[in-house]
Amino acid sequence: MISQTTSKPIDLTQSQEPPPELVKEIKEAIESQLRLTLARHFDNATKREVWMATCLAVRERIIDRFIETQATHNREETRRVYYLSLEYLMGRLLNVNLRNTGLHQSVASALRELGFDLDEVGEEEHDMGLGNGGLGRLAACFLDSMATMDLPAIGYGIHYQFGLFRQEFEDGRQVERPDDWLKYGNPWEIVRPQHAQKVSLYGRVLHSCDDLGDYRPQWVDTKQVEGIPYDLAIVGYGAQTVNFLRLWEAKASEQLDLQVFNQGGYVEAVREKAMGESISKVLYPNDETERGKELRLVQQYFFVACSLQDMISRFQRTDEDWNAFPEKVVVQLNDTHPAVAILELMRIFLDVELMSWDKAWDLVRRTFAYTNHTLLPEALETWGEALFEKVLPRHIQIVREINRRFVAEELKNRWPDDEQRIREMSIVGDGQVRMAFLSVVGSHSVNGVAALHTKLLKDRLLRNFAELYPDKFNNKTNGITPRRWLLGCNPELSELITSVVGDGWVTDLSLLRGLEAVADDSSFQERFMEIKRTNKVVLTDMISSNMDLSVDPDALFDSQIKRLHEYKRQHLNLLHILTLYRRLLHNPELDISPRVFVFGAKAAPGYHLAKVIIHAINLVGKRINADSRINGKLKVAFWPNYGVSSAERIIPATDLSEQISTAGKEASGTGNMKFALNGALTIGTLDGANVEILEEVGDENIFIFGKTVDGIEELKNSGYEPRSYYEEDEELKAVLDWLASDFFSPKEGNVLEDLPKSLLEWGDPFFVLADYRAYMEAQERVGVAYGDKEKWASMAIRNVAGSGKFSSDRTIGEYASDIWKLNPLQVTTGE
Repeated sequence: MISQTTSKPIDLTQSQEPPPELVKEIKEAIESQLRLTLARHFDNATKREVWMATCLAVRERIIDRFIETQATHNREETRRVYYLSLEYLMGRLLNVNLRNTGLHQSVASALRELGFDLDEVGEEEHDMGLGNGGLGRLAACFLDSMATMDLPAIGYGIHYQFGLFRQEFEDGRQVERPDDWLKYGNPWEIVRPQHAQKVSLYGRVLHSCDDLGDYRPQWVDTKQVEGIPYDLAIVGYGAQTVNFLRLWEAKASEQLDLQVFNQGGYVEAVREKAMGESISKVLYPNDETERGKELRLVQQYFFVACSLQDMISRFQRTDEDWNAFPEKVVVQLNDTHPAVAILELMRIFLDVELMSWDKAWDLVRRTFAYTNHTLLPEALETWGEALFEKVLPRHIQIVREINRRFVAEELKNRWPDDEQRIREMSIVGDGQVRMAFLSVVGSHSVNGVAALHTKLLKDRLLRNFAELYPDKFNNKTNGITPRRWLLGCNPELSELITSVVGDGWVTDLSLLRGLEAVADDSSFQERFMEIKRTNKVVLTDMISSNMDLSVDPDALFDSQIKRLHEYKRQHLNLLHILTLYRRLLHNPELDISPRVFVFGAKAAPGYHLAKVIIHAINLVGKRINADSRINGKLKVAFWPNYGVSSAERIIPATDLSEQISTAGKEASGTGNMKFALNGALTIGTLDGANVEILEEVGDENIFIFGKTVDGIEELKNSGYEPRSYYEEDEELKAVLDWLASDFFSPKEGNVLEDLPKSLLEWGDPFFVLADYRAYMEAQERVGVAYGDKEKWASMAIRNVAGSGKFSSDRTIGEYASDIWKLNPLQVTTGE
């Protein structure tokens, strides 16, 4: 196991005074950047310009270490891991870069002397629009850990001009606006046009032979697009290693046709250019249309083709022997989105390097490793053969040949008489190219992201492949970086923890176990809960200013912040809110702990029911928030445009973390880890990483409810009838009928009726009604526990103490040891 320790930066806590000479240097650097780069001075500079100048001044100090890191890696001709991900949910970088470089207090002091507050200046930074949900946030945590642990690593992705979308609410409905995150520029990135790569698309395959009579197909009549790289420095904690994330932006290879333009053909002159550059315009184009699907496939191929050329170029600077390629290059596929890289590397080896099939396939399989992130069969990516052939005519030949050999040489040898199994395992079949199957067959490692997830992959979703390749499958439970998700977002709690266990926890989170010794200490509990209340006051102020809603910081803050999907069951949470509301209307004196329900979620633009759930939460919340009859005992706040930066405020303020997905549907989850690390208690099912959180914190410090994976399976097999739960539970029947009426939408009619219909008439596919009563009972246990302040404080502290396993440093250490065979490399100056 790779060590998780590293050098300590200059400062850690708020109480340490920075060196005056360093403050002076930074102050001068900020002034210089403002004047020389932005052509402004402090008399007329806006806060955004001060933020930009501050970022550039900090970047100056990172760049030298970045250059030294790459020089060391090149000089040592080291093995590297290349992380391919279509998403990176990076959040804001100023705060995390200041923490990791140890410059936080110095920069804060410098800005204070210049008349600015660091926190206010930091609010000018826009979240980078490079990701959507947990997949992208995990990738960002992994980059942080790889740099902190001195592992030679490069991330690759797409430099999207527009993020997923900026969410607004109109009459409670989600409305999508463009997320133009690059509007004011990005001070952290460095464009590298000298490392541009050319990518071919479409065209046809010319069947030809070489001088020796060997078949050598040629991919001809292609359209060309150019990938321009933008590098983003990834600063490890202590700033010893600075790796980078390389993001590709699409540019048309053929620039504007000036002759056509001058003849008046303006549209025609720019059409090809615009089409080429649309590739990197938007994160996740709507793939409900054929054109949207095509753009999605083009995006995926574009970024892996650029990335592989870049890797090969780096390899060839020091090596000529292709046999050494898997010794120097290991490529981790973050889900199936980059899986076409397997086919592209085969194409390069076969068509460019003229290798034999067997040699090329051996090198490819030794190079790639695959992480699966889903248990939903419908989420396993597939492409229609016709579309694949249109966009990538050479690659469809290669994948068909891979499949032919896989069936003939592996499947028929293992199961010669089992035609049904062979059909089920075929990479190409029923007119589809199955990218998850390609990823399994073309990689030397396949991992799940939580113990339960990996077990279900092996037992159910990929059972046949696990039987064929038992040694390939392994588990790597996800983790989160404590640098952002505790040190950065909860500095007061970080200081308190450091006062008990020392500051080594920042790179060795297992040290948090030391907090168990003070979990029942009254003075520690008092300080711990004071910090929680301070964080709640901050969030209360934000809710007041952003949503015009007044909430009580002494209420129980109950949060569910995650992508909106039926399996995550935000509507189960809503049924609990409605049940409490109805009880209070019938008995205003009911003795319950006041609650503030905080939601944050975006629904995919084409996902109708998810948008109905958002609408329902907002309409119910509007009625509850305005109803004086319940004496403010319930409030509902749906945070618009939820992202990393809002999570950094919501998570430290939360008392109860909602992790209520249907058992067997959530691969892991990392929000559950972030909440526990910040002292929130979990209410959840035995799903994903909840199972391991239960093991780490103890069943007395978590609220587990609902059907297990086996229980869900039994319900399915016995014929699940959701209406029976409705008929037999008076409260459930009442709240569903209430929701189906026009009570919450008197001016719009029963616009929410599709929600109860999905549960009663459309099969309740995620077993909301089956878990409703158990959820209500678990919530009652929560209310009782919250009423005992000493018990709650002890439980919250023990959640922090039990979070040590969930560091991304631990996860990355396991990847490096077990899959990548990658050793840390200390960066030297080269002098």
